[in-house]
Amino acid sequence: MNTTLIIMAAGIGSRFGTGIKQLAKMAPNGEIIMDFSIYDAKEAGFTKVVFVIRKAIEKEFKEVIGNRLSKVMPVEYVYQELEDLPEGYHVPEGRVKPWGTGQAILACKDVVKEPFVIINADDYYGKEAFSKLHEFLLSGNTDADKINLAMAGFSLKNTLSENGAVTRGVCVADEAGFLKEVVETTGIQCVDGKIQCDNAKVSKWITPDTMVSMNMWAGYPDFLRYIDEGFARFLDALGENPEKKEYLLPNIVAELLEKKLASVKVLNTPDRWIGITYKEDIEPAQEGFRQMIESGLYPENLWD
Repeated sequence: MNTTLIIMAAGIGSRFGTGIKQLAKMAPNGEIIMDFSIYDAKEAGFTKVVFVIRKAIEKEFKEVIGNRLSKVMPVEYVYQELEDLPEGYHVPEGRVKPWGTGQAILACKDVVKEPFVIINADDYYGKEAFSKLHEFLLSGNTDADKINLAMAGFSLKNTLSENGAVTRGVCVADEAGFLKEVVETTGIQCVDGKIQCDNAKVSKWITPDTMVSMNMWAGYPDFLRYIDEGFARFLDALGENPEKKEYLLPNIVAELLEKKLASVKVLNTPDRWIGITYKEDIEPAQEGFRQMIESGLYPENLWD
């Protein structure tokens, strides 16, 4: 069965160089975080990569990573643009950036017709998450009455930055391992051994071991259709400050759960996240990849 890896990369800056965090070199041969994610996905059995980018960065993006990757597996591009709205809708005055991760995935609807996994361009997830999600997609163990999804569940303590607060989808699962609730939570950081966050309700029970989502979701084309149908509803309900509202995957999943329209299997992984939330995260990330290469987890040159 063909399976696709969707990488949300439209948020990468329009000027490529040392100042763009997602493109910081992580290994001696110039590999960036996306290289390692694609290597793990290919190893797990994924057969195609779809990059979600903006047209303004297409040339530079292909030079930095796309052309290199196209030599080892099929690659396609789709485009997330601010103006890509349903017929009859217009960009609100003052809005300058696209509409969030939900719109990013919506851009894939015409090219992704097979099971898929979604990831962020600037997050490293680890080998186990890709393997588990790929097995889920191949299992065929689906609930015919619902949209069937899976997510990689990480321990919060394995996803924190030492350099400041982060945003995570804080999750609650039932005893059978299915997601009950996901709350997009900002301002998460560990202070004196205690987790703090901006959500007063979540702050009452969140701990270092609380499970979180890193926007790594597995699904089928029916999920894309729901996202497509929901975009107009989201736009209709913008309300105040429409220039700031975002159509976000965790909120879409939360809506599906609230309506009892989805079954979301939680596949926990002990892997440690690596990402570049702050400029100061770059050196610790580079050290993490250096150690994995030295231990033999990855070859010195991924694509030789």
